[in-house]
Amino acid sequence: MTGSSGPLTNAPGFPALVSPPEADSVIVIGGGLAGLACAAALGERGCRVVLLESRQRLGGRASSFYDTESGEWLDNCQHVSLGCCTNFARFCEQMGIAQFIARESRLTFIGPRGTRHQFASSALPAPLHLAVSFAGLSYLSWSDRVSLARGLKQLARTPSHKLQGVAFDQWLADAGQTPGAIENFWHVVLVSALSETVDRLDAAHARKVFVDAFLSHRAGWEVWLPTVPLDRLYGAELQESLRARGVQLRLNASVQRVQAEPGGVAVQLRDGEQLSAQRVVLAVPAYRVPKLVPQFEPWWRESEGPGRLETAPISSVHLWYDQPLTSDRHVTLVGKTSQWLFNRDQIQPGARTPDGTWYGQVVISASHDVASRPAAETVAKVVAELAEAFPNSPARLVRSRLVTEHRAVLAVWPGHDAYRPGPVTRVPGLFLAGDWIDTGWPSTMEGAVRSGWLAAEAVLRERGTPAQLIAPNLPTARLSKWLLGL
Repeated sequence: MTGSSGPLTNAPGFPALVSPPEADSVIVIGGGLAGLACAAALGERGCRVVLLESRQRLGGRASSFYDTESGEWLDNCQHVSLGCCTNFARFCEQMGIAQFIARESRLTFIGPRGTRHQFASSALPAPLHLAVSFAGLSYLSWSDRVSLARGLKQLARTPSHKLQGVAFDQWLADAGQTPGAIENFWHVVLVSALSETVDRLDAAHARKVFVDAFLSHRAGWEVWLPTVPLDRLYGAELQESLRARGVQLRLNASVQRVQAEPGGVAVQLRDGEQLSAQRVVLAVPAYRVPKLVPQFEPWWRESEGPGRLETAPISSVHLWYDQPLTSDRHVTLVGKTSQWLFNRDQIQPGARTPDGTWYGQVVISASHDVASRPAAETVAKVVAELAEAFPNSPARLVRSRLVTEHRAVLAVWPGHDAYRPGPVTRVPGLFLAGDWIDTGWPSTMEGAVRSGWLAAEAVLRERGTPAQLIAPNLPTARLSKWLLGL
């Protein structure tokens, strides 16, 4: 979907181009993953790129903040990638930050009654590599497990286009999934992956999670975790990689207005400075686009426009105990408000607390209810759930902090893809990037990198130097093709 251009006239109070833009000049607005991927790709291919970021740091929503009580820099939320996220992996390699990512090939699930289960690949080929782990989930009854096996096969064999716009809870009912399988498996996986409950999910995106992560390739499900704080991940090494590609990086450069004109695109900063370029890529959240570009406002207000898109919140409960609560690096909690506990002392050993306390972080995806109730209530519930999960631990809570990212990810409700635009707009010289545009992926780090490279591909095509930037998916195993028709 593309937007209507509107008249190419200056907005009230907006000055004309101060000078003709330089040849091959591109301004990328936004220093999140989408903007970083776009700027690096264009700079590497000879474009004159200026990357504008309104804050003092890069990374967008993947950020750290200073906690005055502990004197520490804390990540707003634990960010996770998967083995099937090939473009994020390639981006990390290209930008020299892959050294800060650890691959986790084993997960621990704690069931509703406290049973522990190790989840890892067996020697069998995909899609059977996880069959032993699935079969060992004792909190699922045998009827749940049989239902689950049938459901996964049916989901994989259903073409994605037939699932678009279908509510996943309806699909689960039609597929005869048991309540236990829905609550303790389908919901557990999907709410962590897509930050929505099954009744608010598009079935096509649910299928993508299971096909790409669990059924196509042995390594698709493996979890990748940053081993340094997010500000460090998007810090010195990445900035040096941008400069090596000729990208001019400007932090604390807040944009007020963007205006496309016949001779190029004008960008006005909040301090009054005006820049110009042949092309501008808006790598910002969807809700910010029409505020920056008045020419897009009519498009955003259309019944079929991007203004229909919604977001979903993710909450993070930061917890400090007087001694280690667990030696596990991370634990998935089934049937709890606390979906995933990360042992930050283990994952980021260089970030140990100065007062010697043990630091863990609980992630609550699709946290609509959390955002509407007192923080103390959520913290108390999480602490009680952890006490149930680790009944033998003598650790006592010292302090806590709840952080909610209210617009964390794009809400993947049924039919939302129809409102996601591509990178090309009808306004000459203006392009879009961000995990909310149409990438074929949900709102993830992988989707953000893909969007940046899709925007860069569009700029390069218009420039007359087309390039293929998107990395191929992991190869589908032969047995997966034969058994599931993938």
